[in-house]
Amino acid sequence: MTYAKDMPTDTLLASELRTTVMRLARRMRSQRPDDSLTLSQIAALGTVFRHGPLTPSELAAHERVQPPSMTRLIAKLEEAGLLTRTAHPTDGRQVLVQVSEAGVARILEDRRRRDAWLSQRMRDLSPEDREVLRRATDVLGRLADG
Repeated sequence: MTYAKDMPTDTLLASELRTTVMRLARRMRSQRPDDSLTLSQIAALGTVFRHGPLTPSELAAHERVQPPSMTRLIAKLEEAGLLTRTAHPTDGRQVLVQVSEAGVARILEDRRRRDAWLSQRMRDLSPEDREVLRRATDVLGRLADG
């Protein structure tokens, strides 16, 4: 087994970053209003909210899942009244999924709760630490997009 003192600096940083991000993500998930949606369902709903109406294939590509898995996920979200399907405007073989009014309300409430929790936690930080987080947000975004 490799111990931290034996790890190269970049590997140690990667390990510490991974565990810290996972811990923060777990704390953020605990602030969700309820657990009736899976993380995959919330992610897909959020993607459609951000990007607007998408075909199921486009949504699957955004979420990096196989189309059959996305079809099942969409069906669950539609059954819950959070997504709706509409005819594609230019391709009669396709449908578009979009967030319903109930889905928008669900997303906004979920974000409001988690943002309030994180904002409260950040108030305990020094101005210098908050500035570090401002800079780190850009770096973390680039890591996530890469």
